[in-house]
Amino acid sequence: MINGKKIFTVVGPGILVAATGVGAGDLATATFTGTKLGVAILWVVLLGAFFKFILNEGLTRWQLATGSTLLEGAMCHLGRPGQYIFLVYLLVWSFMVSAALMSACGVALHAIFPLFGDPVMGKIVYGIICSLVGMRLIQLGGYCLFERIMKICIGCMFVTVMITAVLLRPSWFELITGLFVPTIPELGGEGLSWTIALMGGVGGTVTVLCYGYWIREEGRFSVSDLKVCRIDLAIAYAMTALFGVAMVVIGSTIQVEGTGVTLMVRLSDRLGEQLGVVGRWAFLIGAFGAVFSSLLGVWQSVPYLFADVWRLIRKNQPSSQGLISTSSRSYRWYLYAMSIIPMIGLWIGFASMQKLYAIVGALFIPMLSFTLLILNGRSKWIGASLQNKPVTSFFLVMVLLFFLVAGGMMVS
Repeated sequence: MINGKKIFTVVGPGILVAATGVGAGDLATATFTGTKLGVAILWVVLLGAFFKFILNEGLTRWQLATGSTLLEGAMCHLGRPGQYIFLVYLLVWSFMVSAALMSACGVALHAIFPLFGDPVMGKIVYGIICSLVGMRLIQLGGYCLFERIMKICIGCMFVTVMITAVLLRPSWFELITGLFVPTIPELGGEGLSWTIALMGGVGGTVTVLCYGYWIREEGRFSVSDLKVCRIDLAIAYAMTALFGVAMVVIGSTIQVEGTGVTLMVRLSDRLGEQLGVVGRWAFLIGAFGAVFSSLLGVWQSVPYLFADVWRLIRKNQPSSQGLISTSSRSYRWYLYAMSIIPMIGLWIGFASMQKLYAIVGALFIPMLSFTLLILNGRSKWIGASLQNKPVTSFFLVMVLLFFLVAGGMMVS
């Protein structure tokens, strides 16, 4: 049993997963999708959060059973070609997500402090500042400071965004229909691509792998910790689903013209017209908390992945449950690279960058599903008691088929 006093300790790493995945994927992509497709697409938010829970539970089960992260297991069992393929994908994805996060932070800060006449210039300047501040916080505070800041950010964003969505008084009939009756609006042929982008954004993509490193920081190493991790993840993805639904509702209720930076600024202005000055500022604070917490989460966690892959490529041996040092050369240099090189993406259109990042991230989901089917499906690797149950394998196959079919429809 987990009593009330321990609940905040239990949800520690899960809160980090929620905050990291929510910021970039749900705030920007869900708002754009809600504006374009309305609440008819809400079912995608629930399905996406559920899919991410299944995937993260699977990688957690592997790690606690074997003592190696899922990334280590995949690299060791799937061979050296898989190491190089994932490394290339990680480099491309890191550029996309970093540029998207800088852009989102820049947009949110420009809406709060519109010091620049040109909103695009405001996005660029504020995006660069947020990136450098985030990098410095990770350098100075390590995991402990990072965790404290993230909990504050996600508290602000969750409360303010949920209250904003309720105050807008959406049609509850349309909302319930959108949640439980799957439809994809045409939108001139773009409905499917925006649906996949939303599915990819909800709850994060590559960042789900980082949960394994965070539970190591919390001292969770044995199979006995699996129940706590499942509760942790269930709470995290329930919050993710609620937040995603709220952002789609906000995007669908406040109809504004424009694209990219101007769309987000006008969204906050229209919220002010309906909810007043307090409502506008509450939303802006929550929105910035969402995107900046996501930036911090990616800056702190993704260098773990690079350091892990780089060590495996160079030494071809697992870490034996050891923590990856945040002061190691590979971790530090990747943090610097993520914080600086993708700044050139700030000159790309905000909406285009958010959509491109979400679609590239969504490509990771079928790869992860396939990996879990293989690794967790073999009792000699994970143990008979923790091997995939038939229902788990079914859902993993459903994840794989969904993205393969959707991808084929997009190509055709």
